[in-house]
Amino acid sequence: MGTFSDPTFRDLMAQRPFLRLWAARLAGTSANQMLMVALGWQMYDLTGSAWDLGLIGLYQFVPALTLTLWAGHVVDRHHRGRIVAACLATQCIAAIVLMAASRGHWASRELLLGMSLVFGSVRAFQMTAQQALTPLLVPMNLLQRAMAFSAAGTQVAIIGGPALGGLVFVFGADKVYGLGAALLAVSCILILLLRYTYVALPREPASLATVLAGVRFIWQHKVVLGAVSLDLFAVLLGGAVALLPMFARDILHVGPEGLGLLRAAPAVGAVIVSVVLSRWPLRQHVGRTLLIAVALFGLCMVVFGLSTSFLMSLLALGVSGGADMVNVVIRQTLVQMETPDTMRGRVGAVNSVFIGASNQLGEFESGATAALLGPVGSVVAGGIGTILVAISWRHLFPALAKRDGLQAR
Repeated sequence: MGTFSDPTFRDLMAQRPFLRLWAARLAGTSANQMLMVALGWQMYDLTGSAWDLGLIGLYQFVPALTLTLWAGHVVDRHHRGRIVAACLATQCIAAIVLMAASRGHWASRELLLGMSLVFGSVRAFQMTAQQALTPLLVPMNLLQRAMAFSAAGTQVAIIGGPALGGLVFVFGADKVYGLGAALLAVSCILILLLRYTYVALPREPASLATVLAGVRFIWQHKVVLGAVSLDLFAVLLGGAVALLPMFARDILHVGPEGLGLLRAAPAVGAVIVSVVLSRWPLRQHVGRTLLIAVALFGLCMVVFGLSTSFLMSLLALGVSGGADMVNVVIRQTLVQMETPDTMRGRVGAVNSVFIGASNQLGEFESGATAALLGPVGSVVAGGIGTILVAISWRHLFPALAKRDGLQAR
């Protein structure tokens, strides 16, 4: 039997709306990664300031974090495909403005920060709507495969987007912005061509109760709470990405090329595992598998922290990316399965807040503990902490630990 000859996998490949969304996400994520490379490089060219370089990330993170819960309310009350298309169109216009500014030599620090604010604000709505779209485009028995296949495309874009952006930047920042705008336009058109059953819900005004409904839902559903909080603590404690430059230069003694390989290794492992899961989905003992995957992620961080071998470090990071992808697929599928469609936007928004906050706070935690314990001590302590969290969650969330299949309850 061929690798992709499984009838259920062929059923997934026959879901044209889902494949259209997948292609749109691939193009849109690639464009976004390219634009981030160009923004950062151009800002540093203009000001030479590390502070301004950091502000680009901050100007994207703050609006994305503050608007996400409200975005969840909007996504649950309006047409999700049109929301995604509007977000892509807005980013396309911003990319065209940046292209014109670069070509006309009127790009400035203020313009780059303003466009960063636009990208961060739009992403709050786009990511929430995209998450809530997938369950509407595939049958529930294909959802786990769809999540894994979507994750594979996203990881490919995360790997390839910056590389392509860096290559094109040689010919000028305006070329990167122009290519990004073209990809965003293609993505927008693909989303506008999506056809799915849309049931309009009452458009009640946003209030504190409606906006926080996703928080209440997660708190009351312990399987969802356990899965989401497990990921939050795993990322918070187990992240080593922020310290990779220190490891590359001071411990592994490799140059920028080695740093690039270290940064790419988790994504490569994630792509491999996501492709495997899209072909051979998990059918039993998913709760136990989730906890084991998180513990394995922590163990990989311990190995990476103690390693003085470049190859061993690459392997540890690659396996960590694969283990994290198992966590991502199980968590996202569980959240979508357990959440009614009328709540998917708001629950997805809370999930996005958790992910965004844990990524940013995880980088801060790594830097803070590295200042106290050194880079090795920081990563090893974080890895041990992640393992302990996985063990603790087995007792704190027994329903999650005992969860057998990925079917709705």
